[in-house]
Amino acid sequence: MSGEKDLDQLKKEAAAKAKAAALAKLQAKQQGQVATEAPKAPVEPPKTEVTTPEPTAAPADEKAKAAAAAKAKAAAAAKAKAAALAKQQNAGASETVNANVSSEEVPTASEPAGADEKAKAAAAAKAKAAAAAKAKAAALAKQQGTEGSEPAGDDEKAKAIAAAKAKAAAAAKAKLAAQGGNAAPAGDDEKAKAIAAAKAKAAAAAKAKLAAQGGDAAPAGDDEKAKAIAAAKAKAAAAVAAKAKAAGADAGATAVEATPAKPSPNQQYLDKYVKVIEEHLGSEVLEESYINKLSKDVPTLVVKKDTYFKIAEFLKYNEQLGFDYLSEIHGSDFETHMEVYVHLFSFKNRQSVALKVKIDRDQPVIHSIMPLWAGADWAECEAYDLLGIQFEGHPNLHRIMLGEEWVGYPLRKDYEQYDVEV
Repeated sequence: MSGEKDLDQLKKEAAAKAKAAALAKLQAKQQGQVATEAPKAPVEPPKTEVTTPEPTAAPADEKAKAAAAAKAKAAAAAKAKAAALAKQQNAGASETVNANVSSEEVPTASEPAGADEKAKAAAAAKAKAAAAAKAKAAALAKQQGTEGSEPAGDDEKAKAIAAAKAKAAAAAKAKLAAQGGNAAPAGDDEKAKAIAAAKAKAAAAAKAKLAAQGGDAAPAGDDEKAKAIAAAKAKAAAAVAAKAKAAGADAGATAVEATPAKPSPNQQYLDKYVKVIEEHLGSEVLEESYINKLSKDVPTLVVKKDTYFKIAEFLKYNEQLGFDYLSEIHGSDFETHMEVYVHLFSFKNRQSVALKVKIDRDQPVIHSIMPLWAGADWAECEAYDLLGIQFEGHPNLHRIMLGEEWVGYPLRKDYEQYDVEV
């Protein structure tokens, strides 16, 4: 503290000297005296007040200034370093560093270096302590998180096990339900047998016990035996009744199946067509006639190959029939033979009929009906293009989709692609 007081005093003396010199110069100028001699007289009073001799004043000022500059520089460096450390550490560490820096005074220029080293060591120690505390806190948090998550994992495991058990039980129930009522009588029989066996064993044990105890208890054993026999008979009678009931149900189902189906409403029209055809063309022209249940009960006539065109012509021009409209014609491959299907409709009678003819698969040739119905043109060309059926008498039979250079017929069951890249 004495150094700071000397510095202030020296500053005051220097200011007083400068003021006195300026005043002397002003007075000398006014009086016309020499400027160099005037300042010596007023300077002397402050010299008497200074404790140190005059020749040594200048070196003392320099030394004081150097000491003050060194102190200021050391203090600034210490404060800057403390501020940097405070940013990196927590609030508690920064307060301790500032206290240590402010409490230490550097009397000489060599002491600030030692203070810096001491501050660095203290800061490193505090940084290590903070890192250790953080690591410990992280380990505790991790341990707590693990302990908290374990019950949740157990709950998930328990839920999964419960769900698996429920699924297994549901599957078992479904399996039993799928087996149906046939398995139930067998199960009842097994249950009845087990009960009867248990009762018989119990009766035998009771009988042996009574025999060991004497003849007085024998009547009770006979009663038990009679009860067991009666129960077994009742069970057997119930099983027989159940079997008879099941057999009766099966017999009833068979009887229902054997009951003839109700005639089709189109049966009368089929009978009419067959009667008119046989009256005019003979019975040998038809192979078969039936009601096609799979095609809206349409009356169907199966004709021979050589009578196909004759019957088609008769169906169109006969006054009783009058099938003047061709609805459809297509071919099918049944592997053993080919078949041509023709569907006709009569606008006059509001009735329909189907005409079928079977042809050889190796040489599928049949007469064209295009002369009767012009609408058969493209339908017969399509059957030729995709199945290879030849329609004799067609004026322009050709492939309408694939082209004449195409090899094979794609709608045949044995068709193999000629060009593998297609």
